[in-house]
Amino acid sequence: MPTNSTTPLRVAVLASGRGSNLQAIIDAVEAGQVQANIVAVISNKKESMALERARTHGLPDVFVDPKPFAGLPDSRAAYDRALLEILEKNQVELVLLAGYMKIITAVLVDAYANRMMNIHPSLLPSFPGLDVQKKAIDWGCKLAGCTVHFVTEGVDEGPIILQAAVPILDDDTPEILAARILVQEHKIYPRAVRLFAEGRLRVEGRRVVIDGAKPDGQAIISPA
Repeated sequence: MPTNSTTPLRVAVLASGRGSNLQAIIDAVEAGQVQANIVAVISNKKESMALERARTHGLPDVFVDPKPFAGLPDSRAAYDRALLEILEKNQVELVLLAGYMKIITAVLVDAYANRMMNIHPSLLPSFPGLDVQKKAIDWGCKLAGCTVHFVTEGVDEGPIILQAAVPILDDDTPEILAARILVQEHKIYPRAVRLFAEGRLRVEGRRVVIDGAKPDGQAIISPA
């Protein structure tokens, strides 16, 4: 893991959609809350809002078209090799997935083991995958939330770094709950990047130890 130094962490963000978590990270970097440089924003969608956000902030934006790889026998791995070439060219130290709607292969997972993060809108390991807010409501959960985790080959299975919880209210729809969770996503993702940049994250098996963390041990109860 990087140590806290005067050299900003070199970060790349992979995104497919609107890029709201990308924006939260950009804002934290520009505010001096995270000592990092976003050296590339990469998307598999040419019209991705994430690429537009990158251009607005003067950040390098890169579209990597998946179509030329579609006919190859190992199309996903071949695509990831093209991404890896870009990451290595830019000397990227940490890769962030922010609404990136492609499954990452071993090509990238192995190259960036414990150096690639994702944010997922549930309290993992509950509800990996898609439609997680609907699943949480259907199951009658009283709490939902979001998780920042390191990326492994298993979907949403990597070691958990940070989580934030929100209550599920009786009249919640998946859309309303998702909006409440998104507010917390925008808080914990930049924080996870800051902890990494400061060299405070240690992976021990399935656990991520945060050096210097001081949890207060108070319970979160919903309904109160």
